[in-house]
Amino acid sequence: MYFLGISAYAHDSAVALLDGGRILGFVEQERFDRRKHSGAFPDLALENLLTKHGLDLSDVDEIAFFMKPWQLIARRTARALRYLPRSLIQFATYRPGNALRILAVESHLRRDLLSPHRPPRFRMRHVEHHLAHAASVFYPSPFEEAAVLSIDGAGEDITTWFGRGVGTRLERLGCIRLPHSLGLFYSAITDYLGFKPWGGEGKVMGLAPYGDPDRYYPQMCELLHWNDDGWFEVNLRYFDYHVTGWTRWVSPMFEQVFGPRRRPESDMTSTYQDVAAALQRVVEEAVLALVRHMHTLVPSRNLCLVGGLALNSVLNGRIEREGPFENIFITPAANDAGTALGGALFLAHSIHSLQRVEASELAYLGPDYSSEQCAAAAARFDVKIERPAELIERVADLLAGGKIIAWFHGRMEVGPRSLGNRSILADPRDLTMKDTINHRVKHRESFRPFAPSVLYEAANDYFEGVKESPYMLSVYTVRREQRSRVPAITHVDGTARVQTVRRDQNPIYYRLIEAFGQRTGVPMLLNTSFNVRGEPIVCTPEDAIACFRGTGIDHLVLGDLLLSKP
Repeated sequence: MYFLGISAYAHDSAVALLDGGRILGFVEQERFDRRKHSGAFPDLALENLLTKHGLDLSDVDEIAFFMKPWQLIARRTARALRYLPRSLIQFATYRPGNALRILAVESHLRRDLLSPHRPPRFRMRHVEHHLAHAASVFYPSPFEEAAVLSIDGAGEDITTWFGRGVGTRLERLGCIRLPHSLGLFYSAITDYLGFKPWGGEGKVMGLAPYGDPDRYYPQMCELLHWNDDGWFEVNLRYFDYHVTGWTRWVSPMFEQVFGPRRRPESDMTSTYQDVAAALQRVVEEAVLALVRHMHTLVPSRNLCLVGGLALNSVLNGRIEREGPFENIFITPAANDAGTALGGALFLAHSIHSLQRVEASELAYLGPDYSSEQCAAAAARFDVKIERPAELIERVADLLAGGKIIAWFHGRMEVGPRSLGNRSILADPRDLTMKDTINHRVKHRESFRPFAPSVLYEAANDYFEGVKESPYMLSVYTVRREQRSRVPAITHVDGTARVQTVRRDQNPIYYRLIEAFGQRTGVPMLLNTSFNVRGEPIVCTPEDAIACFRGTGIDHLVLGDLLLSKP
């Protein structure tokens, strides 16, 4: 049976395809329409995915959509009525109309899309949002049983989901509903700090170590209350997101306490740094309380963590160090894109009770391009083209010599992190490299750090307490004696968001890091996503060449080609 999962009309639209319980592919719409966090219907992603596997919609047996529209309409409307007349604006915003678009998905697929060879015969099912999140993390996990915790802005109206996974079954044990949301709490203050919600939260996380969390910690605790019994509550006097449909985030009372909101692109003062630091601290403490409560509900050794807040790698590091669970698994697409995969997995395993299939390459499920396609793309641009006999050795020499290398190889990563297939790489030993890449290549804020990719066997030589971190989703402390050796990946607070690389996970990328280590004594590379600020990660060879030519990147590896600027 072929199962298709779709997420659309919110943010991070995506599509996933399964053959029984086996994941064939997972593609995000932003990679093709080039709009970061695109919420459009993923028609381009769907076409790419089905075409790659020689299928069309007439071959698909069941389709899962990542939300239940009637629940969305009924529960959001009921809550808006509670806050009349302040909530009148919410009825004019996108949510009710969005639900109607969701209801029309099936007819859109049957009538308007991809011209299948035979009439489509699929059955359409709507999967509850957080259930799709839970399925996306539990079923590909290495655990036969686990506690499952999903935290994001909101699904239909649930913002935090407590559950258990056993075999092919998922069970909800509790939840917290709108308007109380840790995800929206973080997004609201992201907006106050001058960044875009549903995308800028990572900037706030990177900004927080520059601030003093003590300055505004008492005031921030007035905004968010929590206890050890799996409960939290947002003080709604300070927020407006629940009555405006995400068009206005904080209330005038918030600005009375913390001062006027920062205008985008304006100077970053110590006040805003301190607000970010206090925000990060209280959210970490509230989530740690939830995780401890989760362990009382499900006294397992294993925790599956998912939802937009699971992309907060500083928080994840604290959960590993201070939480009660021995093993933690977070999927690389913990955001809403992952609900497309989760929806399809839920149909395969929960509905049809199909056996779970090990997802050995969960990070690398996106599009790929042949050597011929790469060569044809390169020939259309004014670039110098080489095909070195020893590509790995040549690139390792360039990196050791201080060059910045764009690396385009194999199947694209899923989720927001580049993990060695669509990456910009550099020498982590160079003290100036962080500023060079931020200004010359990425064109982004100077406070934002860069991550290391390190050989799995060497990770604990450089970082404290690393078990395994293949998806770059946890922050660890850089060992004090190593910080002067790898300053380009060491953040202002002495930490780094680590990717561990095993030979069996990504053999070519492993060989490159290994070769660099043989030359320098440091088996690690600075790794950042292959894009510039405001754009999605490059997807096609043409995207890669355009980004290479428009930035200060020195060389581009495109499949087995090495490209240089004339």
